[in-house]
Order: sequence, then structure tokens, then C-alpha cells
Amino acid sequence: MIVFTNARVFDGANDGLVTTSVTVDGDRITAVSDAPAPPDAQVIDCGGRVLMPGLIDAHIHAYCQDLNVNRLQRLPVTMYAHHAANMLRDMLDRGFTSVRDTGGADYGLWMAIEHGLITAPRLFYCEKALSQTGGHADFRHHHDHHAHDDHAVMCGCCFANPLGVVVDGVDAVRRVIREQLRRGASFIKFCGSGGVSSVSDPLDGIQFSNDEVRAIVEEVENHLVYCTAHIHPDRAIRRAVELGVHCIEHGTLIEPDTANMAADRGTAIVPTLAVIAALAREGEAFGYPRESLAKLDLIKDQAIERLHHMKRAGVRIGFGTDLIGAIQPHQCIEFGLRSSVFSNFEILNQATAMNAEIIGMAGKLGVIAGGALADIIVVDGNPLDDLTLMADDGAHIPVVMKGGAVHRNRL
Repeated sequence: MIVFTNARVFDGANDGLVTTSVTVDGDRITAVSDAPAPPDAQVIDCGGRVLMPGLIDAHIHAYCQDLNVNRLQRLPVTMYAHHAANMLRDMLDRGFTSVRDTGGADYGLWMAIEHGLITAPRLFYCEKALSQTGGHADFRHHHDHHAHDDHAVMCGCCFANPLGVVVDGVDAVRRVIREQLRRGASFIKFCGSGGVSSVSDPLDGIQFSNDEVRAIVEEVENHLVYCTAHIHPDRAIRRAVELGVHCIEHGTLIEPDTANMAADRGTAIVPTLAVIAALAREGEAFGYPRESLAKLDLIKDQAIERLHHMKRAGVRIGFGTDLIGAIQPHQCIEFGLRSSVFSNFEILNQATAMNAEIIGMAGKLGVIAGGALADIIVVDGNPLDDLTLMADDGAHIPVVMKGGAVHRNRL
């Protein structure tokens, strides 16, 4: 049993702090109260510091080792598996105790984490993102073709698209979804529009037919899970909301009417500002394709402004970063990028309780409450007053606990 004493608690859901103690037994929070610590408990005196839920990043790609996705699929799987281990350890060091991988991560990576073979946050994964032929997760260059394009051969000496699977037609979509859910996926992700990193599709194109999207929604609801869609342009967001898609990734070019529709229907949106800012700053230096840099110019000056539409409409907004390859160390700039639109509380809530709700873990993650999983960080200062405390790669986070196990304790 571990008892955090003398803590100012931000519970993830309510604006403000409460001075109290938090008791952890096993992997759960068992009490949030002023009761004295049992004599046999390990006591961690927070010294008046802020105790809060572990952070959740709802949009990562653990297997995306290279900014140039055309080069990425020519790497052996052993390379990006080792990259994932390093990337995830760094995220835990920054205070992210849970992450949602939206294309690539699989049962093997999850199992390595669960068995303690690598040090990493709690992982939620969808396996490979679904892409139509020529869609956002079809990473072949315009004229590329490989003999194994239609067959995933997964071993250390062979190559495969680590992030997506190309699938066309309602029946094929249903089969792939059922197979991914059989292998432990907790949600399904598909590409509903063009993207920036892919080079052969227009950014504002709509991908997958209405019937294919309806099949995706039906399959996940039959399996009691949810789907999310990679989408930038407004007309594709609107179509996805109308067809019952549960969550939108990016939502970068959303218009006010579509934001109102998403709010009315309960559709969540996970904007990803960090990847846009980091690519604009360093993408060319790290070999980001020229076609992708041209598409980046179409969204980089609009992404933050469109957040105002989401906020005014009352959309459920999550916290994601989407950082890939060499720019993944910029994860914590997401906090500052949102600060011109949202309050400190709103941003911290997005990265804790709201993200937990979006990923289907409401009340279990993202909150400091009895019965919740003991994913806890302690911050040197009050991030509700000073959000820069979250922007220094964990330098101001002396304690990180995941599932009741202390990852770091500098107190």
C-alpha cells in the first residue's frame, strides 16, 4: 500500500485543487481522503505539490520511425519495434501513463508492455489503420509496386506497411475489422480523407464509400467498441458525423456548422497541433517529402483557428500529438499550442478525463477517484496556474506511477 500525503489534488474532471491524501493498493486508487496512513503503508509526502492523473496521449504512432513514410515501409519490422520501445519509454518519462496508437501498434507490442519486457505507458491500439487503395495509409509512391503489396509478411528480414492495411469493398472491410478485433484491437481507425504524410492522395479528397463507412460503424458497434477516422477537410468531417462515426482525428479544417453537428451528435474530435508545428519547423531537414510539405502549407495556418469553432460548439475535444519519426520528442509542445484557445484546466482535462472518456475508459483512467486505476503524476507547482510545467519533458514531474507501480520518485 502506498499513501500520497500532503498533496493538492487535481482530479482531472473539476477545476481546482483539494488538499488531501490518496491511497493506492495494488493497481487501484482505494481512497481519496484525509484519513491517516496505515502504519504499514509506504508514505510519499508530496510537500504541497499537485497530484493529478497520469496524462493520456490519444493519437500516437509507435511504429512510425521515419518522417518519410515511403521509406518507412522499406524497413524491417525489427527496426521500428525497437524504435517503439524507446519512444514509449520517453513518453512515460514525460508523464504520459496511457497512449492510444491510431495505426500500427499490435498485440505483440501490447504483450511486451504487459509482460514488462519494455517500459512504456498503458497501450490502446487499433492494429493497422484501414485505407482504400491510394488512400492516406497506402504509403506506396505513385508508381511503386511490390510483389508483397497484398500480403503482410511479418518477420525480421521482410518488409510491410507498419501503419496501414489497404482494403476495398464492404465485405473486405468487414473481414479486416473482425480480424483486427479478434487480435485484441480496442477500436478501429480508418482514413476518411486525404492526408499530409501520404504523397499520392489529395488532402481534400473523401476516402471510402458511404456503404463502406456504414459497414465500419456497424461492425464496431456490434463488437461494443468504437471507430475513429483520420480526416482534415470539412466536407469529409460532416459526412463522417452524418454516418455515425464516433470520433474524428485531426478535424483540422472544420467549419462552424459541422462543429455544431459534431457537438449535437456527441462526436469527439482529437486535434493534433504538435505534429503540424514540428513538421513546419523541422520536416524538410528530416526528409519529409516535398509533396507532403506542399500539403502541410494548406493546413498549418488554420489548425489553431479552427479550434475556436470546436470550443464554441461544445465539441468533446481530446488531446493528441501524432508525432512521428525524429520529431516525436516534441510531444509536450501540444500543451502550449492549445493555450491560445483553451484554459489551462480545459487542456489538462482534455489530456486526462476527457481522453479517458473518448477511449472508453471513463472513470477508470484520467481521474483521481476511488476505484480508478492508479495512474498518477506529481507536479512541482500548479499546472492549473502555469501550464509550462507540463512542457519540459517531465522535468517538473518528480513522481510517475502507472498501475500502482512507481516508475519514478524523486521526492
